[in-house]
Amino acid sequence: MPLALRRLLTDPSALLGLGILLVMLVCAVAGEQLVPYPEDAFDAKPWQRLEPPSAEFWFGTDGLGRDVFSRTIMGARVALMIALSVVVAAMLVGVPLGLLAGYHGGWLSEVVMRVTDVFQAVPQLVLALAFAAVMRPSVSSAMLALALTYWPFFCRIVYGETRRVKSGLFVDALQAQGAATGRILFLHVLPNVAPAIIVRATIGMGVTILVAATLGFLGMGAAPPTPEWGLMVAEARKDLPEGWWQSLFPGLAILLAVLGFNLVGDAVRDIADPRLRRSR
Repeated sequence: MPLALRRLLTDPSALLGLGILLVMLVCAVAGEQLVPYPEDAFDAKPWQRLEPPSAEFWFGTDGLGRDVFSRTIMGARVALMIALSVVVAAMLVGVPLGLLAGYHGGWLSEVVMRVTDVFQAVPQLVLALAFAAVMRPSVSSAMLALALTYWPFFCRIVYGETRRVKSGLFVDALQAQGAATGRILFLHVLPNVAPAIIVRATIGMGVTILVAATLGFLGMGAAPPTPEWGLMVAEARKDLPEGWWQSLFPGLAILLAVLGFNLVGDAVRDIADPRLRRSR
């Protein structure tokens, strides 16, 4: 077994995080098969509205009579889809820009880094709200707004790592041999900065889920009747405090998803850079 995998599997917090993410993945893939009333995740049934948690409705029902348990489980698919799409899109933009800016330097580096500074000067949530406000509320709009605000994080970390790797003797040797820039960047520099990218991507998944839920809560993300956790919490406000279960369970789902990604991200960071290892 590789040393990195052995360290990951012997870390209690990492195992907890992996367990949470595994459950989330199962819910995302097989949500309809896991819930007792899959049709109740979307269809309103006024005659059973605001039923408290019971043997029939484990998490109760919402103000429209929809099963909260079914909506919470099926919401894992929406959250995971948003997180994966946003992080992959941000990587596709930020990683190449960071590699080019860090390797070439000069005017290209200045332009890319100044644009990155402009994006990072404003909190991501505020910037995402600004982008989402000019688009029609939907899951795709939320993903686009988040991707537009998250790529600078990848760009900056890849830029710094590329500058560090570029000073290595092996890069000088490749340049002396006349190796093409693309070959140096993607076959030699990129593998050396990959650990930092993986750490940022893992932690970024949790951040994206949280920010996406915030957009949904503010009415700028997923639109009804999509079973999205932030939207579920927002829709529950009108029935508080009597219908407390409507917001409790999707809120716990957000908490656990973010916790899972953060625990795994911390463990991956410890393995990728022992200098940052947490004290045991």
